[in-house]
Amino acid sequence: MTDTDTEFVEVTTAAGRVRGRWRPTTGGRGNPRSAAFLGIPFAEPPVGARRFQAPVPKAPWAGVRDALVFAPTAQRGDPGVTLIPEPSVEGEATLNVNVFTPALRRAQGPGEAEEAGPGLPVLVWIHGGGYFAGSPASPWYDGRNFNRDGVVTVSISYRLGFDGFGWIEDAPSNRGVRDWLLALEWVQQNIAAFGGDPSRVTIAGQSAGGGAVLTLLGMEKAQHLFHGVYALSGALADVAPQRVEAFGRGLAAAAGVEPTVAGFSSLSEDRVLELQKKATRMGPNSLGTIVDEGLPLGPSIDGDLLPRSTRESLRAGVGADKPLVLGATDDEFTMAFTGAAERALRWVPQNFLLARLGLPKSARHAYLAANADVAGQGKARLAGRLLTDRMFRTALLNVVEDRGSAPTWLYRFAWPSGHFGFAEHCLDVPFFFDCLDGPSMEPLAGPNPPQGLADELHGTAVAFIAGGDPGWPRHEGAAGIARVYDVPTRDVADAYASVRPLRGAAS
Repeated sequence: MTDTDTEFVEVTTAAGRVRGRWRPTTGGRGNPRSAAFLGIPFAEPPVGARRFQAPVPKAPWAGVRDALVFAPTAQRGDPGVTLIPEPSVEGEATLNVNVFTPALRRAQGPGEAEEAGPGLPVLVWIHGGGYFAGSPASPWYDGRNFNRDGVVTVSISYRLGFDGFGWIEDAPSNRGVRDWLLALEWVQQNIAAFGGDPSRVTIAGQSAGGGAVLTLLGMEKAQHLFHGVYALSGALADVAPQRVEAFGRGLAAAAGVEPTVAGFSSLSEDRVLELQKKATRMGPNSLGTIVDEGLPLGPSIDGDLLPRSTRESLRAGVGADKPLVLGATDDEFTMAFTGAAERALRWVPQNFLLARLGLPKSARHAYLAANADVAGQGKARLAGRLLTDRMFRTALLNVVEDRGSAPTWLYRFAWPSGHFGFAEHCLDVPFFFDCLDGPSMEPLAGPNPPQGLADELHGTAVAFIAGGDPGWPRHEGAAGIARVYDVPTRDVADAYASVRPLRGAAS
């Protein structure tokens, strides 16, 4: 290992040696420095004959490979759908990992003895973006402050959109899921060299990334790859086989090719992306369709990796030995009803609006009574809360119920953004990573977001990753305790009571 007093540091992985760089952590406590190894390939580039196939482990290389800048991303351009700065990087080698560590094992050179003792706990982060966007190259996903607090951190990439999740007649299903699995295998094989303990891996993600880690929690074939799960605003896909096949056949028909590997391989990446965007374009009725039917591209029930829905697997006890923390922001998608949409809603009758957003008439009175504080702030806020409840908060309560007595902790992120005035989608991510000093923060959180709240949320995440318990009571029973992150933070019984009328209507 290179002397830690120099800028650069080298580590030997199973495929070859990589060179990273030391940087400072922030906050003035714990480990003062973090080593970043960016863009280490875990698979061969998924192009050419490998484009629509399962990922292939990266072949060994000679010499030292620089891991100093982010590698290519599956995301192309700026899709304009995420509030998190998630840059796209051009190139073909899109299957890679970024590793951040405060301490490396000493057995890095010929003849050196292996350092004794277990490694540090490990966080593996899966980015969101609706399964068609997002990037692991975000400065918000830098693990330096998890490193400061004794957690080795890894962010992973995976194929997106149709290349990652689309149905093709003679191609492996769920290619993006297979990318997650191979990346997690890479962690098991290599993380000890970076100072991590492969027997203490927590997988975490937000939005589609939160759905990804819940999908993995319910997947028998993934159970050996991780030991805890932290899901922020998890959006499960579980696309029905009929729907994913219909989408694939429709895309092929629109392109004038057969729905086969040969047919789709005749199309450029740009052409497939163009067709995908056209097929998933948001229209006036799109929100209702997505709430009712889910996303058209994402992990699908394929009879192989996902033999049944995630909820069925959880009810059957899959992943019951894994501790789970999950929660959501209070107003994930209220942003959809701001600006011009908010002004337009002034002329829409409330009952008509609620019906269009899928609230049954039988549940309307109870739901309005349970959410009187939000309803009092206008139709836009009420519509946003209902959409949030239907897409996120009802779903996470279902997961809690499906898990039964398995160790599960529930939270709400309720602190209102200083910019939006409510707790919107993505707002909790910089608090989780303790990166409130990062770029592009004010448009999401407003000026001077509370560092004390970041200390609390990040601290409980560290406690969970290190010891399997975030520090508040498990959620037990219909009215169990949840942590409510706000100023002040508090633990509340039945913290999701306002969602109950909606769950009763759906049952």
